[in-house]
Amino acid sequence: MSTKLEDLFIKTKSENRAALIGYLPAGFPTQKDSKLIVKAMIDGGVDAIEIGYPYSDPVMDGPVIQAASEQAISNGAGVDEVFDLLKISVGYGVPSVVMSYWSPIEKYGSAKFAAAVSAAGGSGVITPDLTVEESELWKNQAQNESINRIYVVAPSTTDQRLAKVTSECSGFIYAASLMGVTGARTSVSGNAKALVDRIRIASNTPIAVGLGVSTKEQASEVASYADGVIVGSLTMVIFHIPTGIRAWIEDVVVDADARGKGVGEVLNRFALDEAQRQGARTVDLTSRPSREAANRMYQRIGFKARETNVYRYQISNGE
Repeated sequence: MSTKLEDLFIKTKSENRAALIGYLPAGFPTQKDSKLIVKAMIDGGVDAIEIGYPYSDPVMDGPVIQAASEQAISNGAGVDEVFDLLKISVGYGVPSVVMSYWSPIEKYGSAKFAAAVSAAGGSGVITPDLTVEESELWKNQAQNESINRIYVVAPSTTDQRLAKVTSECSGFIYAASLMGVTGARTSVSGNAKALVDRIRIASNTPIAVGLGVSTKEQASEVASYADGVIVGSLTMVIFHIPTGIRAWIEDVVVDADARGKGVGEVLNRFALDEAQRQGARTVDLTSRPSREAANRMYQRIGFKARETNVYRYQISNGE
């Protein structure tokens, strides 16, 4: 019997599109708010949800996810909040998985963890730091609960090892586009497509590319060869001035195929929560008058137009 995650990729393949998978650490910024954010992501058109287990010693997470996890942990988020949010997400009708490092799973009891994921309706677990050589017991426990085992492969993975790891994956294969941590990059690693091509030779399992996808152009590039893609990004600068901490939102980018589905609103609400967490007194942004839908969205979530002039001094040939 297939999982809801496996059924999702069959559906998106038939529709000739990549799946949109959203990620959120349980308990960020609070457990109550994380439930609202999951609902907003789903209302915005997300196809599947990854619930992150907040962890104090991550090996793959960049500064943004690390900061979110630290805040969740400081709020007391742990295994109960993970399964609570997983159940909420599944209840909205989308395939949902847990992403966790192995230490929390082992501490909880791996058989008990697999059973809890299944009981909550989850489709599987992503284990970024668990090797296939050390996962025979986990394999049996996950199979007993009919949940997917999702491992991570990287550009440095040899062809021989790629075949071995991907043969143990189900649901999808997590392809790390580069050697490093999550977070924005100026371009997608040139190794990403080459890695996906190598995986295609070794396995028919769907592939989701992670790490370093942050702009419309990067998302479109990844969507042309992978089965899963990130479709929205937002840049926010937080700075200190004598009158206090201020924030400025810039480069709100949503792929054309995902517009009108609430993705931009979700990105902005995330940014506003982060600005508040860091103590910013105000958050500013600019938007062209011609972007009517975007301007309506900004006003709907609480931004107010200001009577001011915006000036720019050009110091290079760039925009």
